[in-house]
Amino acid sequence: MADTSDRLTGARLVERMTEREREHARRVEQVLPVLRANAEQADRDARFQMDNLRAIRDAGLLGLIVPERYGGLGGTLRDLCAATFAMGTACPSTALAYFFHCTSASRGLLPLEAIEAGLYTTEEAPVVRAFAEKLLRKMGERRMWLANFASESGKTEGANVTISTEATPVAGGWRLNGVKSFGCATGVADEYLVTAKLAGSADVDGLALFFVPRDAEGVSPRAPWQPIGMRATATDGIVLKDVFVPSDEALTIPGAFARATQMSRGTWVGNQVAIAAVYLGVAQACYDHTIQALLDFKFQDTGRSIATSPMHQELIGHMAVDLETGYLWLRRQLELETAEPPLKPKAEVARQWRMCKGQVCEAAFRVAVNAFKASGTSGSTNSGVVARALRDLSMGLVQAFPAERGRLEVARMIVEGSGYHGLDVKR
Repeated sequence: MADTSDRLTGARLVERMTEREREHARRVEQVLPVLRANAEQADRDARFQMDNLRAIRDAGLLGLIVPERYGGLGGTLRDLCAATFAMGTACPSTALAYFFHCTSASRGLLPLEAIEAGLYTTEEAPVVRAFAEKLLRKMGERRMWLANFASESGKTEGANVTISTEATPVAGGWRLNGVKSFGCATGVADEYLVTAKLAGSADVDGLALFFVPRDAEGVSPRAPWQPIGMRATATDGIVLKDVFVPSDEALTIPGAFARATQMSRGTWVGNQVAIAAVYLGVAQACYDHTIQALLDFKFQDTGRSIATSPMHQELIGHMAVDLETGYLWLRRQLELETAEPPLKPKAEVARQWRMCKGQVCEAAFRVAVNAFKASGTSGSTNSGVVARALRDLSMGLVQAFPAERGRLEVARMIVEGSGYHGLDVKR
């Protein structure tokens, strides 16, 4: 079959696609017209577009990185990055929400790898396997959208996220109490995958995972989130008040989740590079739109394109350099996290990610800033591709961790020889 990857949006980021990867990318291509058509209304109304969910579900993409034996498509991190990048060019909010859904798969994939690596006892392994396979079948066979609720508003000096949501044992299961501040698809997802700490625990071994139905008793949304950008992600967060979760809908073996993360190639649970792909996709769409607009707009006196003016060419040059900078960082990170055999030890891959995320997001934001300048007052309304990109890309400067924190942690790793620890469960 002829290589058609040059016509696939995701192939602009993920180079040298295999035929299998192109097949997955073609599925993504099918949903882009729906996402693109809904993007302006989604941003204006700050409301997740359910048509987008239906299109993604119908295309089988909820199980993109779920193994085929569990009803998924068997894709890899390369497929996920290609997908989130492509969706980012169409509807950034949907792309971000989809990314967080897909991160749920790591809570199934990594434990299965950890079983094969012998990280669990003979008594623990069947319990871990049952939970992991249930999760993957929900995403694959049942085509369920899972909202991954790990983050909370509280932080400590030693970690970006501190888990205070607590699980208390009761007859037949667990009671959850706490507030989850971030995890796209509040009120949209079929189920919430909630990270909580076991009552009485004080370290990372106390982290546990729970399936919580969207309409479970005791679950309610937090106050509506009104962000400057990424307005249609349904990121209101949830409040959990005495929410009962049956034992077979939870993974509560002490240290089970933490041990599974040892199997990640890069950071704590992997897949994080795909969030930066969303923002680079936004920047690419903004760049394409701006270049075409500048080429189409003519000077009245000469008939020449406004893109030929020295000022606009200076801005175009900056946009081109920043866009290429984002691609170079992201492709390198993707290579480090997928190459076989591994190119670098996990600690070095994690360190590279701490730099990569900020560099990609800052470069993408600069593309939008210069596109805004090049568009002039005609492009200064609060709607349209450039305005949305400027606002959406501003979120990349603060989401997960800002570039400044990433550089600081890299410096500490270099000077002190420390590693990256990710989550903690401090009170």
